[in-house]
Amino acid sequence: MIERTHLRILHAVEQNGSLTAAAKALCVTQSALSHTMRKLEDNLGAEIWLREGRSLRLTQSGRYLLNIANRVLPLLDHAEEKLKQMAQGERGTLRIGMECHPCYQWLLKIVSPFLDAWPDVDVDVKQKFQFGGVGALLDYEIDLLVTPDPFYKSGLNFTPVFDYEQVLVVPRGHDLVGCQYAEAEDLRDQVLLTYPVATDRLDIYSQFLNPAGVVPRLHKTSETTEIMLQMVACGRGVAALPRWLAEEYCKKLPLSVVRLGREGIAKQIFVGTRESDGDIKYLNAFIEMARGYEYPISTGKT
Repeated sequence: MIERTHLRILHAVEQNGSLTAAAKALCVTQSALSHTMRKLEDNLGAEIWLREGRSLRLTQSGRYLLNIANRVLPLLDHAEEKLKQMAQGERGTLRIGMECHPCYQWLLKIVSPFLDAWPDVDVDVKQKFQFGGVGALLDYEIDLLVTPDPFYKSGLNFTPVFDYEQVLVVPRGHDLVGCQYAEAEDLRDQVLLTYPVATDRLDIYSQFLNPAGVVPRLHKTSETTEIMLQMVACGRGVAALPRWLAEEYCKKLPLSVVRLGREGIAKQIFVGTRESDGDIKYLNAFIEMARGYEYPISTGKT
């Protein structure tokens, strides 16, 4: 019979690289760990791993069981945590996944008052997701997903919480400064700076450049907003960002904001949650705070 202990051992060996390290991480002796897995192999009639010197190599059965462990253990951990939270009333940890690079600054505006209002709830933010957050939400790795691109799927809810405009950020002395708006052709001879995201998921491409058949002279990426806008300020290129974020940096750096197209590019930030978590009070409170927060937005040019 496969038990949670077996899954824990497999996961620990995978994470730590050896039986010795796994035993130490699990606070058991190596002999006890080996005995437990040998007994499982005997019961199943299948080998989990093969010894190659001091290292272990998972068999096909072992790889299958490890995949099961990677899916099941987060579910069990989440179930235990949720049951404890129910027993304690209004305690827990809100795990937030980010699919939106610039949304982190917006999130900080919500987290601070949330922590004040819910002193027994911690917040953990995971920024590793670019566009894999839905899977993490379904697999219980996170409790809430912040994204500008909701992916509607059975069992999930996506709530719009914030409207914003995507704009072009240029150095203060740029030719487009003072124009009512930029056209796609204006970017044909520009160096475009973006976050390291596939172009088909970037609004500047999907909603502005691609429909006009325009490709910028060069496309470069940057992991951080600060470095990206330092590059723009030094005349190394232009960037597309939410207006509220761009105008914050215009106060610190010699930058200007230009609308993208006559009508502009309207966007929303969504928060995704599991339908099964609809009774968690602090989760609902966070969503209400996010919906109620009004970021200071200017509609003029900077």
